[in-house]
Amino acid sequence: MLRWILVFVGVVGLVGIRALEDRLFYDPFLWYFKSADHAAVFPDYEWGKLILGYIYRFLLNTFFSLWIIHFLFQNKEWTLQALVLMVLIFIIVFPLYLICIEERFRFGYLFAFYIRRFVIQPLTLLLIIPIFYYRKIISER
Repeated sequence: MLRWILVFVGVVGLVGIRALEDRLFYDPFLWYFKSADHAAVFPDYEWGKLILGYIYRFLLNTFFSLWIIHFLFQNKEWTLQALVLMVLIFIIVFPLYLICIEERFRFGYLFAFYIRRFVIQPLTLLLIIPIFYYRKIISER
């Protein structure tokens, strides 16, 4: 029972990050992407604050994601593998998103929108859980 309570605490942490995103992080693109008008004015931003804000959000999301994985599967090796996968994905996707910003989303609004999702949301967690669950079932056979 304690295990599931701890998994729930991790989920609440991720929901809290999402619920408080406008107060916790510097992200002038938050309202840009929430706008129904995709031709909204491209926001002004400060590179340093923007990069630090996204890294801070990634670290918080990663902490709670690893918390969930650790207590869901109770396997330190898998938790470490999840960390490596999350960091690799961030290392690949974050510079792509920064290039999109630098180019003012000339690659396309939707491309930037979905790349941004991997930067600010714990989407990797949604990919890892089914993979590890399948791995657990196979290893128990």
